[in-house]
Formats: sequence, structure tokens, C-alpha cells
Amino acid sequence: MSKTLHRLYIGLFFLIGISVTVLLAINGYSYYSTSIEERFFHQSHSALKPSGVWGHGFGIIGSLMMILGVSIYMIRKRSRRFYNLGYLKHWLELHIFLCTVGPVLVLYHTAFKFGGIVSVSFWSMVLVVLSGVVGRFIYIQIPRTIQGQEIDISELMKMRNELSERLSAEIIFDKSLIDDFTEISSPNRYKSINLLNAIIFFFKDAIQVRKFKRKIINHLRKAGISKYRYKEIKRLIEAEIILSRRIGLLRTMQKFFHYWHIAHLPFAIIMFIIMIVHIIVTIIFGYK
Repeated sequence: MSKTLHRLYIGLFFLIGISVTVLLAINGYSYYSTSIEERFFHQSHSALKPSGVWGHGFGIIGSLMMILGVSIYMIRKRSRRFYNLGYLKHWLELHIFLCTVGPVLVLYHTAFKFGGIVSVSFWSMVLVVLSGVVGRFIYIQIPRTIQGQEIDISELMKMRNELSERLSAEIIFDKSLIDDFTEISSPNRYKSINLLNAIIFFFKDAIQVRKFKRKIINHLRKAGISKYRYKEIKRLIEAEIILSRRIGLLRTMQKFFHYWHIAHLPFAIIMFIIMIVHIIVTIIFGYK
């Protein structure tokens, strides 16, 4: 999949997700904003209530999207038979799309009315979605091949050494900038990160990297170099910083990812078990 096609692929998911959320909110605002006691008298009650034509449909489609999203990603990830069927990251993006829009539809299925054992499934679903956002952040911090396999530390160090050699041939900075660059591109600066200070650390790190990039850009512009060389040096610097960060965070992120699985999986299991029980009970009692 080319970069342009991949952008269209992601853009389509984003457009569909936003459109579904906004359109359902606009069309159902009058009903959903009405108090639960008065909804029975609302003209849209028969359609938008959880057992209504639209409300029930939202639940069915949303549940199928989540089941499909989990199933196809797990099959693609664990089955050797489908190893060459597209890149794993593209399947992960489809999984994220289905498991984001699906819960939105389930939310509208509930008509924002939560109670009983189903509420446990709903809040488990909310925690699964929120933890999924965190998991996605952790996942992209772990360097991988184009097929989604983790790259080990020795390969990363080899890539960094090759990149450093290319950058050394291009660099035109004064000593202070070189010292700043050496410090900010050192993997050792990430050794102090842990579960407790991770959020604050990443926030400070982002600010520090942004300031350094601005300083480099100003220096390169004043140096009067060609546009092509300016872009190449800027690209090499950014690649060096990202690669150093990934080397420094590799072990930590692998540990975070392990803890994330421990937290994410139980909520997903609880959500699906109660959802299946809810569906069976609905069928037994004869939804019409």
C-alpha cells in the first residue's frame, strides 16, 4: 500500500467515525436530551429506544463490529497462514477503527441509559477503548519491521550507527549545538522513565525536543545552505532523535506493553461475556 493510499485508508476511517458520531448526535439529540421519565412520550421513542428499530440496530451493528475487529486482528496476528495477507499495522488500524466506532454505536443503543449487569459490560467496554488508546501509544514506541515484528536492540544499534555516520558527514553545527544534539539523541536519557513518571516525562521530553528542533531549523536557515541539503539534514536529525528514543525506551516499552495486556485483556473478556449473555437473553425472551 503506497503512502497516498494509506493516507486515504486512514482518512476514510476517520471520516466515517466522525460522521457516524456527529450524525447520530444531531439526529437523536432531541430524544437523548429528554429525561428518561419523559422519553416514552417522545415521537422518536419507538425507534431510538434500546429495543427500537434504530436503537436495536445500533446494538447489533456495534457488537458485530467489535467482534469482527477483535477476531480478524487476532487471526491475522497469530495465524502463519495469513502472514503475507497485508501488513499487520494496517490490520491493527482496521481493528482500532472497528473497535472505536462499534462502542459508539453500542453507546447509542443504550440510549445513554445504564443499569443492571449490562452496565458492567458497558463500563468494561469504555475501559477497553481507553486502554486501547494507551496501548496504541505504547505499541508505536516499539520499533517493528514492516510486517509488525519487533526489532531487537542489536539491529537498532546498527541502524543508529549507520545513521550517525551519515549525519556526521553532513553536520555543519558549532560546538554548543553539537553538545545539545549529543545530549538529546542519547538513549541514556530515557533510563529514568518508569510507570509513575511516564506521562510527565513524555510531556517534558516533547517540549525539549521541540525547542531543539526549532533551534536547529534557525541555525540551518542562517547557514545559507541549499533547500535540498537543508531538508536532508533536518530529516537525518529527526530520524536520529526518534531512533535514539526507541533504543532508550525499548525495554521500558516492552515492559509497559506486558502490563498493558494484563489490564486490557480481562476487561475485554468481561465485556464480551456479558454482551453474549445479553444477546442470548434478548433472543430467549423473543425480541420482535
